[in-house]
Amino acid sequence: MTQMLAWSLSDPEQKIGFSGGRYTQVNYLLTGLLAGILTAGTYGVLFPFRSYAIGQSFFREGSLPISMAILFFMAWSIVILTMKSLKLRLQRRTLDQEIIPEDVDFVLSPHTAGSIHEKIMHAVDDPRYFMLFNRISYALSNLQNLGRVGDVAEIFKTQAEYDEASMESSYLVVSAFVWAIPVLGFIGTVLGLSTAIGEFGSVLQSASEMSIIKEKLQGVTSGLSTAFETTLQGLMAALVVQLMIVWNKKREQDFLDECNEYCNRNIVSRLRLLPFNE
Repeated sequence: MTQMLAWSLSDPEQKIGFSGGRYTQVNYLLTGLLAGILTAGTYGVLFPFRSYAIGQSFFREGSLPISMAILFFMAWSIVILTMKSLKLRLQRRTLDQEIIPEDVDFVLSPHTAGSIHEKIMHAVDDPRYFMLFNRISYALSNLQNLGRVGDVAEIFKTQAEYDEASMESSYLVVSAFVWAIPVLGFIGTVLGLSTAIGEFGSVLQSASEMSIIKEKLQGVTSGLSTAFETTLQGLMAALVVQLMIVWNKKREQDFLDECNEYCNRNIVSRLRLLPFNE
């Protein structure tokens, strides 16, 4: 017999004392705090290397706030997607729970639905927090009011559409970060170019000798470095986050398809309903 799944004990957010999101939804307060810690830790690791090329781009005076913001939003996105991946792993464990009798002669009907519901209650602590069992429990609770097997299939279809919409909405915040990260890089570009152009104008106005002009042009090139570095940071961070989003979405979509197949194979195909007048 498979072990009971306790959402209150197995959910990664519940484990550390925060309110866990339903299904693969995440707690944004928790993920934001973890992202702040991750950002601070990254800067702590890079601090000894701030005089080297690898650290200069993150500690450059003109672009430090922009670089910190880019790194923070990237870290927040990674923490959200990692947390969703852990929560998806918990949801997938429901596919291994045995709630339907293996007997080929078993027929699911309003009279035998109670035994399936009892097995679900023994398999998990609360079916509402498990996508698959929430679908099945909702369908079984409406068997008495249905006259056709097609009505049950329609319930599953409606629930599947709702779960898919919920999955899509859970990526709205991360998608916003993917949009915001390169924008921050472009803002750094504008600031860097503005600084460089301003210093270049002051150099031409105040210096008359070529040696002085060469010396002061170092500040101009520093501003250009700020411009290109923040753009590179923003584009690379957005690329990493976008690839993680695509990977996570594919895994969640695969799980939704497996839930649909499970419901059709184990519930709809074994269901027998009599018309209301019988």
